[in-house]
Amino acid sequence: MSSRTSPTGRTITIRRAVARDAKRLTRIVRGSGAYEGRYATAVAGYRVGPDYIEAHRVFVAVDADGDEGRVLGFYSLVLAPPELDLLFVADDAQGRGIGRRLVAHMRSEARAAGLDRVLVVSHIPAEGFYQRVGAVRTGTVPANPPAVPWDRPELEFRTSSR
Repeated sequence: MSSRTSPTGRTITIRRAVARDAKRLTRIVRGSGAYEGRYATAVAGYRVGPDYIEAHRVFVAVDADGDEGRVLGFYSLVLAPPELDLLFVADDAQGRGIGRRLVAHMRSEARAAGLDRVLVVSHIPAEGFYQRVGAVRTGTVPANPPAVPWDRPELEFRTSSR
């Protein structure tokens, strides 16, 4: 577990997700403003279940100063093949450096697991964020209707310290 004070002066802790976080993570995904309008089909009915949390390295960023450790965001690292499967920050918590901290944590976890690269198939509006935090575009993933009827950017994080 790691703790740091955010730019707003609040203590943010990153910890491993547990089964009881599943409903909160699902709410963050389904409530994401980045998936409104034409993108809504990608998260309609999406569920982060306890089984998913058990099967993957899922970490949550929580506000350690209040709301009983309110979950502000999370990510999921899949080891084989290496992929950042999910990364979400609650809409009302964006702009506080939480996404950047989650990516740094993910890269550290990937290095510790012996991974030198982590793939990201990005949501179109998130591509700029991933590039700002160090990912490099490697290609395009074709649409997969009906859930994802648009092409998506493929990016990669290198996890080596070089």
